[in-house]
Amino acid sequence: MTATVVPLNESKKQIQLTARVLAEQKQAFSRNPLPSLTERKDNLSRLKKTLIAHQEQFCEAIDKDFNGRSRDETLIAEIIPSIQGINYALSHLKDWMQPERRHVSMLFQPASNKVFYQPKGVVGIIVPWNYPLYLAIGPLVAALAAGNRAMIKMSEFTPHTSALLANLVETTFPRDLVAVINGEADVAADFSSRPFDHLLFTGSTTVGRLVMKAAAENLTPVTLELGGKSPAVISSDVPMEDAAERIGFGKALNAGQTCVAPDYVLCPSDRINAFVDAIQDALSRMYPTLRDNPDFTGIINDRQYQRLQELLADARSKGAQLVEINPAQEHFEEGCRKMPITLVLNPTEDMRVMQEEIFGPLLPVVPSKGLDDAITYINSRPRPLALYYFGYEREDQKRLLAGTHSGGVCINDSLMHVAQDDLPFGGVGDSGMGHYHGREGFLTFSHTRAVFAKQKLNSGKLVYPPHGGPLHKLVYRFFIR
Repeated sequence: MTATVVPLNESKKQIQLTARVLAEQKQAFSRNPLPSLTERKDNLSRLKKTLIAHQEQFCEAIDKDFNGRSRDETLIAEIIPSIQGINYALSHLKDWMQPERRHVSMLFQPASNKVFYQPKGVVGIIVPWNYPLYLAIGPLVAALAAGNRAMIKMSEFTPHTSALLANLVETTFPRDLVAVINGEADVAADFSSRPFDHLLFTGSTTVGRLVMKAAAENLTPVTLELGGKSPAVISSDVPMEDAAERIGFGKALNAGQTCVAPDYVLCPSDRINAFVDAIQDALSRMYPTLRDNPDFTGIINDRQYQRLQELLADARSKGAQLVEINPAQEHFEEGCRKMPITLVLNPTEDMRVMQEEIFGPLLPVVPSKGLDDAITYINSRPRPLALYYFGYEREDQKRLLAGTHSGGVCINDSLMHVAQDDLPFGGVGDSGMGHYHGREGFLTFSHTRAVFAKQKLNSGKLVYPPHGGPLHKLVYRFFIR
């Protein structure tokens, strides 16, 4: 089903609510600008308890929003990483909050240097539709761990999940600590223009530019988690069944509606047929049927479904060979929003599948002449959010890492770097800016406050005016060497 259109007066109410809640949270933060470790851990524990208690409701809501989303996919990709992220923060928060001692030059002794990590204030979080729970909870965990208050703008394309999260947040936290705002695109645009102390947006590069422009009016710092075309590179000697199975899993999860899904494959020309055979075999084992298979996710709404069909039609009209992986040879008539994984062979640069982020179950396979050729191809395009390399030779792995840029990397796997609690997640260039997850999330939502302190003894008097005396010359001679 498509998202219900919210009447204009309802949008106006949500915009007014945004303004009221932001004012309330800013006032509440001014009353308690440095929450204690106990307060922060209590907030995280309450969030964890709510997620565990209502996990089945979230699975059902997300299933309704996608018109078919596997319960296991929701558990694996949303519930479990959300809870594990909370557990990791609870285990390490005490250490993260400790002031950090820094070196003091002899020139300024006796004194001390410390870095204190101070909450920023009120954090705004704009959530996309593809992983509506995880991409709300992940930033929220980091914001609460850092001692902030948070407002979450959910996607209008996931009405069931958005309504459920709003209700549960309301019963779990006071509104001046955490609040959820729902509404259409105009509500989101207003949300991004508000004077938050930090704004995190997850979504497309196009919208990310608009969000950053709106935030700039308030000098609001932003973290942008965008997308782009994440390549999967196959080496000349990796066992093809290994590479194909792991690429297939990464592409099929959530029907490819993942910001770090393999967007295209760079495969040695003489191995393309082997890759086609191997990925067909792997996906046929994972999904022997598609239409009524609860393990295989549908496309989020009619608009996205139509966009993907147009990408296929464009590729077909421009000479691509399409290989549909449909093991049971099922028909997907009107009203069913499931789409088989479809390989796009012989792609050309004028095809839309090679120009746009696909965000669905289409996978172009681009021939390459080897690793150097693949590196050149990747570097000629905007920097991707993720990069996947399949090959067991350590020297080749090093060459790829040294020769490319991307937000994150998996070697001999796909997607799994995102689920690592102790690795930062973020993009670079067109795929975003800033990081969160784990300690990096704590740092993103903290002001890193430098504190230089001295007590009664003041060695600085050695360089006070009047200048030019013998003591000054001795000091200069000692330090300028």
